[in-house]
Amino acid sequence: MHRRFFFSELRILPMPKQKLRRLRLKYSEIRRKERDQVKHKMAMTAAAAVLGLSLAGFPGKGWAADPHVTVTLPKFTVKFNGSEVKSEFRQYPLLVYKDITYVPMTWYDSRLLGLETGWSAQKGLSIGKGNVTSSYAPYASDTRSRASARAAVPSFPVTINGKAVDNAKEAYPLLLFNNITYFPLTWKFAHDEFGWDYRWDAAAGLSITSDNPQVKVLNLPASAGEQEVAFFQGYYYYTELKEKYYHIYRSPETDLKAREPVYSYEADTGYGNNKSLRFRVVNDELHFSYHRGGAIMGSDVYGKVGPDGKGGVEQQGYLDYRETPSGTLVISHGVPPHSGGLYLMPQGEQRTYDHAIGDPKLYYGWHISADDGGRSYSGDSSTTVIGDEVYVKASPDPDQPDRLNRIYRVNLKTNKTVRVVDADVQSFKIIDNKLYYVKSGDQLLYSAQLDGSGEQKRSDQRVRTFEIVDGQLFYTSPGANDTVKLYKAESSGADELVLGDGIVSVQFLNGSMLCKLAAGGDYGLKILDGNGELRLAVADPVAGAWAYGDRLLFISAAGGEIKELKLP
Repeated sequence: MHRRFFFSELRILPMPKQKLRRLRLKYSEIRRKERDQVKHKMAMTAAAAVLGLSLAGFPGKGWAADPHVTVTLPKFTVKFNGSEVKSEFRQYPLLVYKDITYVPMTWYDSRLLGLETGWSAQKGLSIGKGNVTSSYAPYASDTRSRASARAAVPSFPVTINGKAVDNAKEAYPLLLFNNITYFPLTWKFAHDEFGWDYRWDAAAGLSITSDNPQVKVLNLPASAGEQEVAFFQGYYYYTELKEKYYHIYRSPETDLKAREPVYSYEADTGYGNNKSLRFRVVNDELHFSYHRGGAIMGSDVYGKVGPDGKGGVEQQGYLDYRETPSGTLVISHGVPPHSGGLYLMPQGEQRTYDHAIGDPKLYYGWHISADDGGRSYSGDSSTTVIGDEVYVKASPDPDQPDRLNRIYRVNLKTNKTVRVVDADVQSFKIIDNKLYYVKSGDQLLYSAQLDGSGEQKRSDQRVRTFEIVDGQLFYTSPGANDTVKLYKAESSGADELVLGDGIVSVQFLNGSMLCKLAAGGDYGLKILDGNGELRLAVADPVAGAWAYGDRLLFISAAGGEIKELKLP
């Protein structure tokens, strides 16, 4: 099946009426007359978590013994980026010390608020703003949190945004509780260092909002996470399983409950439910595809969503297809493979195989490999149409291994067929009117003019996938344990390693690279810009992702929820 993805309060204790009246003063008056009180009475969490670092492990050799202080639970509502923190049954509850709210520096709490942390035995703890985000993690516990407890005042060095903090001299020092560092929500840290917004209301409590991109959970049916989801032109597209049928729905972003039926198809393939639905955007239209039936007698189905929001079938069978000025080009992937297999369906006609094009002796659209004296065939999706010219992979004779998998050009009007690259090619693309292709032998990336002349080697490493992003050539190379590495090709000097082992897949989209990372790592996604620099790291574990415009949808690998954020 052809696939291409195109890929988003300060804590204040209840106050006497006199202090509440003061808080109603203009902001300038508060800053002038009550700056110290506002700093320390408005607690906002600089949640820079050092997750899993034990209390005993923090001080280390050479640090003084840690004094202890008494802390309590907050008696008011606290929200982080709209999510309520329920401290009563939380493994790492919020704390209050000297009327200041303290936030646990867990991994997810800190990333939720846009903070990164680091630790070394020599330099201690570092906390700073970073290009990170996370959805809210409740850290739920079956055990009720104690109303009052003891927390340690650590003596190790601390830096905030690169500035040293003398914790022993702080009126509101960092604390250690349940083996986790806790951070005070004072004005100078929450506002001045981290730029957070906060709201205090006597009835609603404390609300803290950070300025990093926020992850939100979409209220879609539970089964929606079983297959791919999409966002396109103001609508969310997803499936729901009902009575042996998958139903594709769409809901406007303004009202998820106001859903509309798009398309339905039978779920059972004879081998269980086939969760193969894929969405892609082609020429600013939303297309979808899925598999129907078994592996041999079944077929792939390709559909498109019309302007009215209804889906219809465009093609079906084992094939690939492209739209051309002369009609629809179909590349057959039916078995057994045979010569020919390249067809042009004039516009408005039903799909037939009456209009074969190209050299009938060539095997079009297959990648053919030699396996233990035999041959294996896999459908190739590299075919590209430029005007009336089709660039396609083809082989003249499967039994001649020195002539397999060449790039040919076929003219749709004259049927003239020309071999343009005389090398065994794994895959190819046409970018900015140049051919880019990976050779099967050395698996390196090469480029050439559209007629095959001027060949140049473009990679130092073996190549899986590649793309040009903002004028820079990037490619993935095989890594350890079925992962890949991301490189930036350099015209002079060695290629630059952008991300090492741990990448499962890379989607190239809209001037960015969306890197899905292997399970068990620190982050589920990393989004890079056209220079290979980090735009955003998402801490949530990710099963699958879809991007369109500035919107990113992903399926949680932990619970299957559909989550969304807007790309920076």
